Amino acid sequence: MSRFDTYFLMKTEDVEEYVQEKIHFFEDDVKLESKEIGDGNLNYVFRIKDTKSGKSIIVKQAGEALRISKEMKVSTDRGRIEAKILQTQNKYAHGLVPKVYLYDGVMCAIIMEDMIGHTMMRTGLMNHEIYPKFAEHITTFMVNTLLPTTDVVMNHKEKKELVKQFINPDLCEITEDLVYSEPYIDYNHRNNVFPPVADFVQKELYEDKQLHLEVAKLKFDFMNNAQALIHGDLHTGSIFINKEHTFIFDPEFAFYGPIGYDVGNVIANMFFTWCNGYATIENKEKREKFCNWAIDTIEEIVDKFIAKFKVKFRESAADIMAKREGFLDWYLGNILADTAGVAGLESIRRTVGMANVKDITTILDQDKRTMVEKMVITLAKNYIINREKFNTGADYRKAINEVIELYS
Repeated sequence: MSRFDTYFLMKTEDVEEYVQEKIHFFEDDVKLESKEIGDGNLNYVFRIKDTKSGKSIIVKQAGEALRISKEMKVSTDRGRIEAKILQTQNKYAHGLVPKVYLYDGVMCAIIMEDMIGHTMMRTGLMNHEIYPKFAEHITTFMVNTLLPTTDVVMNHKEKKELVKQFINPDLCEITEDLVYSEPYIDYNHRNNVFPPVADFVQKELYEDKQLHLEVAKLKFDFMNNAQALIHGDLHTGSIFINKEHTFIFDPEFAFYGPIGYDVGNVIANMFFTWCNGYATIENKEKREKFCNWAIDTIEEIVDKFIAKFKVKFRESAADIMAKREGFLDWYLGNILADTAGVAGLESIRRTVGMANVKDITTILDQDKRTMVEKMVITLAKNYIINREKFNTGADYRKAINEVIELYS
């Protein structure tokens, strides 16, 4: 009988014993140390390390309540979903996701590869590091994991079985509330609005009925479009990176949803990168270099995604009707429109919603923070309302430059 035969929320002193009992990764007589390193809103993440050799491993355990709100209860089954999708993604994009050594359904814990030599991307970006290969890596990951899990490529019955396996109602509900509803109608009174922009938010978000209609359309597409097995929370806090390599992890929000949700999240978070650099880098030359790279990367992500998607579609499309002339352009056009819409949604919810983004909240100069928050919201509204006009990377660059010129 093991004490790990019944679920409890582990602490650092528990995970060393847990790893030694569950898998043979360390020698029996090693001296281990553990540290809780999670900074997300949902889970508890521990690094267990052999103090002599430096060998290490990660344990990620799902708690029964959100770390940001003990009142918000969520199913611990998300751990199973995360372990399974990491294994699936490793099949399609080998080397771009960490290896899973074990999923324990009792303790709702994953034992997985430690991404040694990599930094959480948001942390690196807030230190104004430039990652020249990121656009290449993230677009390969998205195209290679998303398109193969659609009806375009998969056997339709097999795909429907996967839809059942990855139903994720608790975490989808969080997205439906925090991304698609509350930032526009603060009915649960959980929004975190920076006081200097409160009047701006009232007018531009809470009172804009046209915006509400377009967000409602996007919300119901998110809830009903079981297009592909998406990551569901693909932002710079879900990526570990260095100059040469990228790891994508943390997919507990995964389910069958619209492809544009993942792509749009990446784009929105890269503009947060620009905002932080613009507001906090004092050296003009360094600021221009970093901020130009951020905008270049947004353009590059869009264009590389389009190019790679077209190639892979032509190589792998299996459905007979998907091969009809004009279908690829129609299918990709819908994805691109949804991408822009989601880029807007993610931009707004991370600025005024419950889970604000550190790129913005750590800007100490109140005037600069006020300015970039207005930039983000204005740009986001353009993405949402005019989403069908964002078809190339150049379209994003133009919109970003217009909002920069407007406020700076």
